[in-house]
Amino acid sequence: MTDALKRLSDEGVAIWLDDLSRKRITSGNLAELIDQSHVVGVTTNPSIFQKAISSGDGYEPQLRDLAAREVTVEEAIRMITTADVRDAADILRPVFDATDGRDGRVSIEVDPRLAHNTLATVAEAKQLAWLVDRPNTLIKIPATKAGLPAIAETIGLGISVNVTLIFSLERYRAVMDAYLTGLEKAKAAGLDLSKIHSVASFFVSRVDTEIDKRLDALGTEEAEELRGKAALANARLAYQAYEEVFSSDRWAELEKAGANRQRPLWASTGVKDPAYKDTLYVDDLVAPNTVNTMPEATLQATADHGAITGDTVRGTYEQAKAELDAVARLGISYDEVVQLLEDEGVDKFEQAWNDLLKSTEAELKRLAPEA
Repeated sequence: MTDALKRLSDEGVAIWLDDLSRKRITSGNLAELIDQSHVVGVTTNPSIFQKAISSGDGYEPQLRDLAAREVTVEEAIRMITTADVRDAADILRPVFDATDGRDGRVSIEVDPRLAHNTLATVAEAKQLAWLVDRPNTLIKIPATKAGLPAIAETIGLGISVNVTLIFSLERYRAVMDAYLTGLEKAKAAGLDLSKIHSVASFFVSRVDTEIDKRLDALGTEEAEELRGKAALANARLAYQAYEEVFSSDRWAELEKAGANRQRPLWASTGVKDPAYKDTLYVDDLVAPNTVNTMPEATLQATADHGAITGDTVRGTYEQAKAELDAVARLGISYDEVVQLLEDEGVDKFEQAWNDLLKSTEAELKRLAPEA
């Protein structure tokens, strides 16, 4: 069952699970995925925690204690989520040690309501790093305009970062610039650059969802032929940008000082259109020094019938550019689409966080000791 996953891993793609829950931790499922399915990392986001905590599995004892202490709902959520991340980090610690910090990582996101507040994002990143207190944590910061200086500042403090919600090539280049700026700050402060790691989460499937919708509205044969091509083209051109930045003179100076490359991470790799093969955003995004964070259904599909045939990214840049140009010629604005997706992404995470606040508050009230 895991031959395809092994081939993927052998091609230089780190397999991370895009999910976490207390039940997954306590049942031994996470340890099993690490042992049998080549999983070497975990990502979380507000939507994942909202789903996990709302399901109730395994959270009631801690919620009861938090209710007895009369903590605020925000503090309760922080205690619950950081506990899960801490436990997952401990399970992944052998991977972290074996890969010299490259993998074995667990990501936790700053409060999405702070996405447009640079100072608050940095403060939250520091707080989360302190609360989880594990070297194999990545703090997730969204790649909003306010997020860019927060990324540089956080990296400059020596805190490893997973940059999330990247949709556009222009923003991705700005993210890499922020990472290098952060490393330069850390170097100037005398920090050990070899201990600082980062990934840049480039979202995939949502690009097809939005552009396909616009192609369908056009209803032409040319539009039909472009369905399902924009997301892969966008991601492949992102990898081209990665190769350019991490072969620059600026990077060479940092690499000499022990810095690690910021790996591209393919996020949102669950296929949303049933017309496409369910392993599309895995099979067709194989390149060295990348991460693919998968929902469990995508992980299982890849294990079962993934077609891993080697590098499917390098050598495709000319075709990828031609496909995005063809979409633009039909009157579909790339800039408009990627900005919409970023705005929607922040809104969705904020809504999930608000839903989590409401459901947790209700649980704290239900479990509060009688006066």
